[in-house]
Amino acid sequence: MDDRKLVIIGGGPGGYLAALRAAQLGLKVTLVEENRVGGICINVGCIPTKYLTHQSAMYHHLKNCKNLDGPLAELKLNWARVQQGRQAVVDRLVKGLEFLLSRNKIQVIKGRAKLTAPGEVLVKTAAGELTLQADQVILATGSRPADFPFLRFDGKLVISSTEALSLPEPPRSLLVVGAGAIGLELGSVYQRVGTEVTVLEIMPTILPGTDLATAQRLERILKKQGLKIYTRMNIETAEVGPSQLRLKGVSLADGKPFEYTAEKVLIAAGRKPNVEDLVWDPELLRRQKGNFVEVDSGCRTSIPGVYAIGDLIGGKLLAHKAYHDGVVAAENAAGHSTKVDYTAVPAAIFTEPELATVGLCQEEAQARGIEIKVGEFPLQANGRALTLDSYEGMVRVIADKKTDEVLGAHLLAPHASEMIPVLTMAVSRRLKLRDLDSIIYIHPTISESIPEAALKADGLALHILNQ
Repeated sequence: MDDRKLVIIGGGPGGYLAALRAAQLGLKVTLVEENRVGGICINVGCIPTKYLTHQSAMYHHLKNCKNLDGPLAELKLNWARVQQGRQAVVDRLVKGLEFLLSRNKIQVIKGRAKLTAPGEVLVKTAAGELTLQADQVILATGSRPADFPFLRFDGKLVISSTEALSLPEPPRSLLVVGAGAIGLELGSVYQRVGTEVTVLEIMPTILPGTDLATAQRLERILKKQGLKIYTRMNIETAEVGPSQLRLKGVSLADGKPFEYTAEKVLIAAGRKPNVEDLVWDPELLRRQKGNFVEVDSGCRTSIPGVYAIGDLIGGKLLAHKAYHDGVVAAENAAGHSTKVDYTAVPAAIFTEPELATVGLCQEEAQARGIEIKVGEFPLQANGRALTLDSYEGMVRVIADKKTDEVLGAHLLAPHASEMIPVLTMAVSRRLKLRDLDSIIYIHPTISESIPEAALKADGLALHILNQ
């Protein structure tokens, strides 16, 4: 066992993974978390959202299955039982993490921590204050939802994703501000269980920054499912009444004013880092745009011996990116020389169908002056998609025209999040289009669309015309 002491402030995905990796490397690790280990991801983020997504999707499929007979109109979703199931999954995962941390001899303290001097961490707990000595410190305090000056969270009528996961019953109407991953996922959940959902986005399309063709296709699909989506909508004022809210603004598309009312408003328009009151002198902790902590390629901050990871340092605010950061920071704290590599960070939006993406989109590649070729394969030509009755999506592969290297990939398909790893490997390892077609894919699967898209980039697709 190494005598060096590591204190990690924050027990979210990056924090607890950093703790486990550091323990493997022999450091004496103390993890300080104000709430439950697992952070937002497990407690009020990724995991509970996906549980609600699955439950609402099953209900929707049954209600709309053309091959079932009987009084489908009488089918109801027991929302209270769904909420109990959501919490049961969360509790099970948290207990599993606590077990792993304990077996790896990681001390877990529930409290709020702050660096009060080099190598000194003050922790405020329910039982009082205590001081920890540390050779190295990792900051992993994550981020929180951002609201607007004219529309503040109240947890009842104006809610964040946290409250949206545990509503006692679905509202009759819901306004969603922001058409990013959180807004679309939760908007879809509530639309499927009967809520009238209206999504307002200030940008020209949903999922700003995502491959345009893929995002536009998903937008059409979601509208067909019943989501009301309006883009280029600039919200200017809000009126909060006792039982409903009214949002007013101007459409950037035609300059006309708009007004929408609903029982609740879900603000899903960005996040901000939990960077306040972390170190004895905030000026020592160098920041970047958005107030995120600035780090080098080894996750080192401007304060010697202090690392920062995950949402706290910006970039893509994703749990698996935080995992990657946590491993890098832990290994460097143990004396290794490890660097982050964000070349191929995949992302997924868990709508129906899912959208998964990695690497450059077509617009990014063109903006960099790269001459590219694009291979696109529609799921209408994929047998498995047809059997699932979900064939409106597609697979797009972006490659360098000169070298044939895969630069990016964008999937709109059932289980796209499970398919993206092979394309993440392709982008990360600079594989070529022919490499995607050189392996054998199981039939019938949606993954067979990957080599077809790669072949289509060279006009060699086998299951669609190459016109």
